[in-house]
Amino acid sequence: MPNFSREKVLSVKHWNESLFTFQTTRHDGLRFRNGEFVMVGLESDNKPLMRAYSIASPNYADVLEFFSIKVANGPLTSKLQHIKKGDEVLVSSKPTGTLVLDHLLDGRNLFLLSTGTGLAPFLSLVQDPEIYARFEKVIITHGVRYLSELAYSDFLTGGIKKNELIGDLAEDQLLYYPTVTREIFSNKGRLTELMLSGKLFADLKLPQPDKKDRFMVCGSPSMLQDICTILDKWGFEQAEKKDTTGDYVIERAFVDS
Repeated sequence: MPNFSREKVLSVKHWNESLFTFQTTRHDGLRFRNGEFVMVGLESDNKPLMRAYSIASPNYADVLEFFSIKVANGPLTSKLQHIKKGDEVLVSSKPTGTLVLDHLLDGRNLFLLSTGTGLAPFLSLVQDPEIYARFEKVIITHGVRYLSELAYSDFLTGGIKKNELIGDLAEDQLLYYPTVTREIFSNKGRLTELMLSGKLFADLKLPQPDKKDRFMVCGSPSMLQDICTILDKWGFEQAEKKDTTGDYVIERAFVDS
């Protein structure tokens, strides 16, 4: 398989003026672990213009799915947001990333803490049978500013239960907790505030996390810093290198572009 392949766009869904999802074909030689990312992009002036995208589809799917922001002046997303069915995008052949189950110690409950498009890697992970074998409950959070940014909420509350491979497991073990900061909502406030106040755990009817629990974190640099500060103070240890395991892992690879 070359450094990247040309994949055909199969569908595009615009959630609102700032978020969209697109599906592409998948090269037969591409293998990845759920939670990993690849470089995705377009040709610009006969050169590849690429950025890192987590794969939102599970590794057993025939297609690839990606969840993207729209940045008006972003070198790539200003162009990528206009793709249509039938267009071609470039997808790299070397998946990587830290948000994989291999980097976590076994535990009781697993919290997948995300904001914005940081939800993407967790969409693939919650469709992985292994996650339900290793943890009693899997909690996926999604912090956004506005209600219209709660992409995939229908999937996480219903659609995933129709998955033939993990639907029954998800129904019993998966908990979805969306949060909104700038509009009236039942779970209103920043994810960090809801963690510190204990509301997040009380709403889910779960105990305050202790050393039996595990975390994966994906979001903006400031969100990552704030969550890491909380988890460190609570006594959890981060798996900071690719060949280590820990109580929690974060993904540092993403920047707006």
